[in-house]
Amino acid sequence: MHIRIENIDQFNHYFHQPTHHPQVSVARLQDADLSLFKPTDFGMYCVVLMEVDFGELVLRDTCIRYRGGTMFTMKPGDVASVNLAPHVKPHGWMLAFRPEQLNGTGLGRDFYLFNFFDYKVAEALNLHDTERKAIINCFHNIHTELQTPDDEFTSHMLRLGIAQMLTFCRRFYDRQFNAQEMHSSDFVKRFNRMVDEYLSNDAERLRSMGPPSVAWCAKQFHLTPSYFGGIVRREMNITPQAFLQDKLIEKAKSLLMDESLTINDIATRLGFTYPNHFARLFRQKVGQSPSLFRQQLIK
Repeated sequence: MHIRIENIDQFNHYFHQPTHHPQVSVARLQDADLSLFKPTDFGMYCVVLMEVDFGELVLRDTCIRYRGGTMFTMKPGDVASVNLAPHVKPHGWMLAFRPEQLNGTGLGRDFYLFNFFDYKVAEALNLHDTERKAIINCFHNIHTELQTPDDEFTSHMLRLGIAQMLTFCRRFYDRQFNAQEMHSSDFVKRFNRMVDEYLSNDAERLRSMGPPSVAWCAKQFHLTPSYFGGIVRREMNITPQAFLQDKLIEKAKSLLMDESLTINDIATRLGFTYPNHFARLFRQKVGQSPSLFRQQLIK
């Protein structure tokens, strides 16, 4: 059993504060009722800054202890709890906003940029001091807007404040990607080698697993697809999906040189269940059909 928060009023009740807006709230963790640290589904998008280490976070079946200055996010349906450390009072900030804030708004249009809501618990954002100040300033700005008398600009200003905070998070995550222990050249070499080995294996494996997927590649690095995709885009200036398709076409061109293989044989070897899907991808990437490409090769 866990606590389920249904609305902003209920959220604010746990922080002993009034409701100023029906879809957005900012709260201080030190003001929270301690029962809130039991398993809770907040039912909305949340951004949390832990300013001190006050216990072990349990989220998405993972237990982890963050140092002070760590940010993590939650999305509707996530259940979180904290095994509070003795003699350490919770300290930090929490932003909560309802999914309705994304409906037909600029924030919703750009929300795809903020894929860190899908990151693993271990992929939290570790802030530098200057970054922490910028994020705290965002919390203050949203809090100030919530305290301002409601007018026709209120909801728009709140969405701008949320977007600014999330954009800072995106920027700081990019910095964190650059600071990965794995050097960028090592990452690129490993990714290339891994995909080459996958495509060089016998056809039976490809037939059973299909072409290499972003999810499979991310798993080999022990990362979520979203976090892995961010690193690939940063280090290789290409999306992982586009990179995998390019590698697949490269392999297809090599196989097309073998005249003993039919187009259907090649599609099967590359893991495509339906040959027309292979032909469509090849035409999209190369600008001509596999058959025409082969004809030009053997002229």
